Amino acid sequence: MAYREVSVVQVKEVLRWWLAGKGERPIARLAGVDRKTARRYIAAAIEAGLARDGGEGQITDEVIGVVCEAVRPARPDGHGQSWRVLLGEQDRITAWVKEDLTLVKIHILLTRRGVVVPYRTLVRFAVDRCGAGRTTTTVRVADPDPGIEVQVDFGRMGFIPDGERRRTLHALIFTACWSRHTYVWPCFAQTTEEVIAGFEAAWGFYGGVFPVVIPDNMSSVVDKAEPTEPRINDTFLEYAQSRGFGIDTARVRHPKDKPKVERTVPYVRSNWFAGENFMDLAQARISAETWSATTAGGRIHGTTQCRPAEAFAAVEAPLLLPHPGAPFDIPIFSDPKVHRDFHVEVAKAIYSAPHELVGHRLRARADSTTVKLFHRGCLVKVHPRQAPGGRRTDPTDLPAEKSVYAMRDVSHLRAMALVEGEAIGAYAAALLEHPLPWTKMRQVYRLLGLVKKWGPARVEAACARALEAEAVNVNLVARMIERAREHTEPDARPDAKVVRARFARRPDEFAADQGQLL
Repeated sequence: MAYREVSVVQVKEVLRWWLAGKGERPIARLAGVDRKTARRYIAAAIEAGLARDGGEGQITDEVIGVVCEAVRPARPDGHGQSWRVLLGEQDRITAWVKEDLTLVKIHILLTRRGVVVPYRTLVRFAVDRCGAGRTTTTVRVADPDPGIEVQVDFGRMGFIPDGERRRTLHALIFTACWSRHTYVWPCFAQTTEEVIAGFEAAWGFYGGVFPVVIPDNMSSVVDKAEPTEPRINDTFLEYAQSRGFGIDTARVRHPKDKPKVERTVPYVRSNWFAGENFMDLAQARISAETWSATTAGGRIHGTTQCRPAEAFAAVEAPLLLPHPGAPFDIPIFSDPKVHRDFHVEVAKAIYSAPHELVGHRLRARADSTTVKLFHRGCLVKVHPRQAPGGRRTDPTDLPAEKSVYAMRDVSHLRAMALVEGEAIGAYAAALLEHPLPWTKMRQVYRLLGLVKKWGPARVEAACARALEAEAVNVNLVARMIERAREHTEPDARPDAKVVRARFARRPDEFAADQGQLL
């Protein structure tokens, strides 16, 4: 089990539940992190000044950045020092595991040998590298209190028309754990956006929000499935934060973790979908909502011996969390790299990032109005959202020596030339006097290069003579300076020492006597 970085959204989830008065264990379970990890983030938040009676308004991007900076260690290989210490004891730990020693006993034996590591690190190491495992026992779980939990799962229904073709129809099925009241949301895709749309429709159907949601390990909700620490999709986790519910995902291939909705899936397929001829998705959704409220809600449930809709309305509905009226602005998360041009690509648009982060991976969050860039949990840049193909550049993100050319700042370039001399500034202005002035910027940079090479006095004089002749050509100015140097600084000086090559012959050796030749 490799070390993974806790996301910004998960850190916010830990702090949100802590402000709500939850303990460490529920916080760790709801946020999908280890209990000790949650404890460290809570302690760092207290050090940063977070008060439990101050409300969720305290949780700003700046506060989360301070907390992440205080907690997150630098781990280039994904593991800490304790893991590297255990690598030297791997053979011994493997032998103890084969002898059926418990990990608690192994931890004691390692401590006796002077190998002091956290127990949780030893557990991860033994499971990952030494063949340790755990056995579990399945027991019947009691129903939760009314108005607490709802189980969610996808079910494949069949084919219905979608324009000129037929597509597979899926159903996102919600089942209240206490009353068994069911809601069905038909859809074609299982994307995060479609799942959130189904949740929004379900909260409208139920008239409120269940505090705890138990979904399947669907990829639109869970990024990485893991029995004890599943990685929740940041987009869906942020949606859960906005609606106030916690997520307790079922394990992979463990249908008994959500038995109530598992048994509902074939019932929905056989009682609602079978035998129907839907014309399109809109008709299927209207039919599913009507079926949920009347047929499924009005039957006598075999386990509870109550009508689910009546039991829900009488007991569960008043206990639900209020449903926010405003629609949820679905964000998009990505991990772009800062390229050599100091920009990143987010949702097919280009945004600048601080030039110090070239080559680094950032965490980007884009909603309908803004794009936020994070580095190691700290907010480093905020841009207004651009349409696909758009570009947004902040000049302060670029190095000072490159910002003028990159931003096509013609006026600033003209001012740079004027600082070197009045004639140089006038000559630069003449060069830039063009319908497309930024196409002449390189000529002005050439002029400034001449100033750096020959000094402002010579270039000032050459520019003044060129302006008198109305000759606007930077190459002409360069030739004028070269010719002036040739007249004032000749290469052949009278006192110059003549250096003869080692194997050169004297001139008189080439003068042959004509008589000898004959």
